[in-house]
Amino acid sequence: MGFRQGAVLASCSFFLGVLFICFFVDYRILHQPFADDIIEDGFQFYTTFFNAPPAIKALLHGFIGVGILGLIAKLHAWSDSAVLFDGSSLAAYIFAVAVYLTVTIPSLRTIVTPAELDTRTDRIEAMRILAAGNTIMMIVLGAILVLQGGQEYARRLELKELASAEKTEKEKQSAPVDANAKDKKE
Repeated sequence: MGFRQGAVLASCSFFLGVLFICFFVDYRILHQPFADDIIEDGFQFYTTFFNAPPAIKALLHGFIGVGILGLIAKLHAWSDSAVLFDGSSLAAYIFAVAVYLTVTIPSLRTIVTPAELDTRTDRIEAMRILAAGNTIMMIVLGAILVLQGGQEYARRLELKELASAEKTEKEKQSAPVDANAKDKKE
């Protein structure tokens, strides 16, 4: 595994970790009957999440850039494997970033710093949308990890096949040489 693939795997794994932490709240919001304690837990969690220190936010956004740069660098090889696996991974990663920018950030702002027109119902709906968006991003990032694993599996299988073909070719080349040597001795 090279640096580029490590960058992709690290960024996807980092975000899956962050989203897994959010999933403890999201699961209750999406799959359990709504109660006031679930709503208050969600508001409290996402308020803490949104009000994190700037260094944490910089780290999050930096990892987004690392993932994109890693995928673009891997795609730069422009082999069949790169086009299929890394191209698909890049498209999925861009989709996850788009969900983050268009769903997560506006929903967090509605939950934590609601406008004067936003009611409690609007904040609850924003929290439900945020939970659904987080789940979508988890699925997409998991798919990227599967694609990267598939690419590594295909690479290893290709190397194994090339080694087998090379070995067979060497055996074919060495067999006639030995037969010619026996003919000359007789």
